[in-house]
This record gives sequence, structure tokens and C-alpha cells, in this order.
Amino acid sequence: MWYNKGVNVDVDTINHLAELSNFSISEKEAESLKKDLGEILKYVSQLDSVDVSDVEPTYQVFEMENVWRDDEILPQEASREDLLALSREQKDNQVKVPKVL
Repeated sequence: MWYNKGVNVDVDTINHLAELSNFSISEKEAESLKKDLGEILKYVSQLDSVDVSDVEPTYQVFEMENVWRDDEILPQEASREDLLALSREQKDNQVKVPKVL
């Protein structure tokens, strides 16, 4: 893994990450973050020792499938004219909206 191949977490790396994140940090904070990030990477690198050769990759956590139903037009209480009357502009018996593109 990239974090286990000699990535040196130094203050310059922390400052670079802070700049990319648009954060302003002090030298004291950079030193603290350097230590914390090093510990995090060390902890995560333990995953390299786990044997996952017999584990199938997970693409979806939940057993989900589409639920299909027939479209059914239900009677409406409002008429077309009532709904068109609620819009600001109408044209050819349709609601006119501003262009999006």
C-alpha cells in the first residue's frame, strides 16, 4: 500500500495537505498533526497483514433489488385548469418555465 512504502510524513507534507484543504495551521499544530497522521497510517498499515485471499469483494452491503410495479393513473381532485392557474406563466395548456441551459 502507498502508506507503507516509505511515505515520510513531515511538516512539509502536513503544510501541503493544509494548503490543499484551505486550512491555516500553526507550526505547533503541524507538529501535532504530523505525529497523529503518522500514527493513523501506522494503524491502517496493520490491514496489510490480514489474509483476504478467500474473501469475495463487496460491491453492495445490503441485499437490494428494484421493486417494480405497474404505472397506475389515479383520479385527481384538481383539474388541469386549476393547476395551470397556480403557475406564473402558461403556454399551449402547459406550465412555462425558464430555460435551464
